[in-house]
Amino acid sequence: MSKKVIIIGSGFGALGAAARLAARGFDVEIFEKRDKPGGRGYVYEMDGFKFDGGPTVITAPFMFDDIFELAGRKREDYVEFKPLDPFYRIFDHSGKSFDYNDNPEFIYSEIAKWSPQDVEGYKRFMATTQAIFEKGFVQLADKPFLSVADMLRVAPDLIRLKSHQSVYKYASQFIESDFLRRCFSFHPLLIGGNPFDASSIYAMIHYLEREWGVHYVMGGTGALVRALGSLIEELGGRFHFNAEVEEILVDGRTATGIRLADGSLHYADHVISNADVAFTYMNMIPAKARSVRNSDLRYKKLTRYSMSLFVIYFGTKKLYRRDGRLAHHNIILSERYKGLLADIFDSKTLPDDFSLYLHMPSMTDPSIAPDGHEAFYVLSPVPHLGADIDWTKAAKPYRDVIMQFLEDNYLPDLQANIVAEHTIDPLHFQNTLNSYMGSAFSVEPVLTQSAWFRPHNRSEDFDNLYFVGAGTHPGAGLPGVLSSSKIAEDLICAAAANGNR
Repeated sequence: MSKKVIIIGSGFGALGAAARLAARGFDVEIFEKRDKPGGRGYVYEMDGFKFDGGPTVITAPFMFDDIFELAGRKREDYVEFKPLDPFYRIFDHSGKSFDYNDNPEFIYSEIAKWSPQDVEGYKRFMATTQAIFEKGFVQLADKPFLSVADMLRVAPDLIRLKSHQSVYKYASQFIESDFLRRCFSFHPLLIGGNPFDASSIYAMIHYLEREWGVHYVMGGTGALVRALGSLIEELGGRFHFNAEVEEILVDGRTATGIRLADGSLHYADHVISNADVAFTYMNMIPAKARSVRNSDLRYKKLTRYSMSLFVIYFGTKKLYRRDGRLAHHNIILSERYKGLLADIFDSKTLPDDFSLYLHMPSMTDPSIAPDGHEAFYVLSPVPHLGADIDWTKAAKPYRDVIMQFLEDNYLPDLQANIVAEHTIDPLHFQNTLNSYMGSAFSVEPVLTQSAWFRPHNRSEDFDNLYFVGAGTHPGAGLPGVLSSSKIAEDLICAAAANGNR
């Protein structure tokens, strides 16, 4: 008889773990509070548009291929990945742009347009980030850090790789141009980190993109959610929607199951939480059953959380792809960089200026918008709810300023052509996604909250409670959460092999 696994939530960490464990013969059930799967990858559908709620940058596509192969399937039979070129188009505050892809000679030519002397520096930068990538991603990303000994084993490598330096400082050793330093240090923002605080270990993200490319899922990221959902159901896994988990049932050091908001009880041999780690400990597990390490004190006072996001999803009746100004992924940098990030992460104030990520998926995939229409979303990093900002009042003016900026600089006559729109802010991350402090990426990726210092993939308090997703090791971003799903699979399979629950 197969072992029963209950998974709370249905983000990519949950979907990866469910597919892996179902392929291994476990009886898997997923409980999701919303009406369909995806977590941060939820899809908003309105007026013929499909807007991906969260992740849009697909890197390390082999990690998805591995999941399907484990089940004896081929990923390409379920969903199509399309490589993008350029990966990103990055604009400075004056509107001048820089493109990059996986072609070294093209990148060198783009760098030379800005700062010819930085071409050789970039080559050295890439040579060193390869070593960081080999250690930080290839060797360690899918390995659990459950004890101090696990951390001590890698400490010499972390010291050698200068992991105490920030990504920005690390890039600055090789790059002189202030704008290019920004181009090669912004990646921690994709996983909730400040480039001036995030460990240089995250410089490997740039190398990872160069190694495997940046891809788009045809049909939107939601098509990938649906593909994984189909695979899980083919393997016997079951989804329960509109099924909010209120409590993880525990008996001593054992998690025995869950209680839903409707009062129903469901039992299992193993429980995996893809819910926010802080929310899980503070709201789903009785305080008397938790250790000091996982007390409210840790999560309310001692843990640093990522910034939040303000996102506007919008569709237009005007086609903007024809003018060639924008790419699929666009990053629009403010004139300020360090000061802007300090406002968001440290002062926790809402600045008058902003840096934006503008996603234009209909350029690659017209099917996600009605004929003759364009689909976008624009994202601005903002402070989490530790800031003194009333988003019930601030959201509309902030939205208006961003949209006017886009209309004035990138999308002429934008607001007269909008036919569909949806906005989310930090309150959405708190109230809908149960993310503590409304943080968009859970625990902030700084060195003192990485590896062993990060919430563990297996609870210290319960032998059969596991965590996947952004808040646990190795962190946010699709490669990170998929790595956490493999860790959970390995730990549960090992426990089952040893005759444990």
